[in-house]
Amino acid sequence: MNVLITGGSGFIGRNISKSSQCDFRYVTRIRNEKHSGFNISELSGKTNWQGAFTDISSIIHLAGLAHSHSFTNNDYQSVNVDGTLHLASEAAKAGVKRFVFVSSIGVNGTLSYHTPFSESSKAAPHNAYSQSKYDAEIGLKKIADETGLEVVIVRPTLVYGPNAPGNFGSLTRLVNRVPVLPFGLVNNKRDFISVQNLADLLHTCTHHPKAAGHTFLASDGRAVSIKEFTNAIAKGLNKRLIQLPVPVWCMRFAGKLLGKSIMVEQLVGNLEVDSSNAQEVLGWIPPYTMQQTMHSLLENNK
Repeated sequence: MNVLITGGSGFIGRNISKSSQCDFRYVTRIRNEKHSGFNISELSGKTNWQGAFTDISSIIHLAGLAHSHSFTNNDYQSVNVDGTLHLASEAAKAGVKRFVFVSSIGVNGTLSYHTPFSESSKAAPHNAYSQSKYDAEIGLKKIADETGLEVVIVRPTLVYGPNAPGNFGSLTRLVNRVPVLPFGLVNNKRDFISVQNLADLLHTCTHHPKAAGHTFLASDGRAVSIKEFTNAIAKGLNKRLIQLPVPVWCMRFAGKLLGKSIMVEQLVGNLEVDSSNAQEVLGWIPPYTMQQTMHSLLENNK
C-alpha cells in the first residue's frame, strides 16, 4: 500500500515511517512544476497536484498552519480549509481511496469541565486555528458524501516526544533549566498522546476497513496531572525536579494579574478525552507508554 504524507518533514510526519513497513511517499515542498517538497505558503485552493497521486491508495494530511498569532483568519482559510479541501477533491478525482485528516482537539474546546470530550461531543472551536480545522472537517465530509472518498478524522490531544514543538517543547526546556516548579498541589486531569502512538494510529487509519467515516480523539488513554507530566519529563531528562505546593488559586490569580490566564488554565485546567472508540472500532491500543517516550528525551537532549 502506498501512502502519501503531506507535511512529511514536520514533527509528526518524521515519526510516521518509523511505525510501519508501509511504502510512504512524502510531500515536503509543493511546487507547481514538481512535487518534491513542501512550502506551506503554496498550499491553497489552487495547488497543482497533477501527478502526485500516482499509485497512491491513502493520504495522511498533516500539512497546515499551526496555531500562531502571526496568522490571520484569511491565512487559515486559505491553507487549512481551501488547501485541504482542494487536495481531497483532487485526490478523489485521481482515485485515491482514503484521506486521513489530522485535525485538532481544539475543535472540541480548550477545557473539559464535567465529562471527557468524545467523538459525539458538540464542537466548540475557540480560535481561528481550531475553527479552520472544524471547517475543513465539515468540507471533507461533504466531499466524502459526493465522491465516495473515505475520510477519517483524527483530533490529537497535545503531542509530545523528542523535538516536539509548541507547548511540550517549552515545558521540556523549562524542566531542563529550572529545578523547581509550582505544581505540587495540582491534581488536574489532562490527556496527551506520544508522537509514536499518534504515528501508529494514523498508519492504522490508512488501511483499517472500519476506519472510514469515523472521528477519533487521539490520546494515550490515560489522563495525568501537570505535576505527573512534568515529573515524567524530568525523569526522561534525568533531572531532579522539586514541585512546590503552590495553591492552584494563587496561580490563577497571578495569571489574571499578568494577563496570562489562558496559559495558566492550559497547565492547571482539565482536558480529558474519551478515546475508547479507537479501540472499539479499530482494536487499537496505544503501543507506547509515556515512560517509554519520555525515556527517549535524554538521548535527544545530549
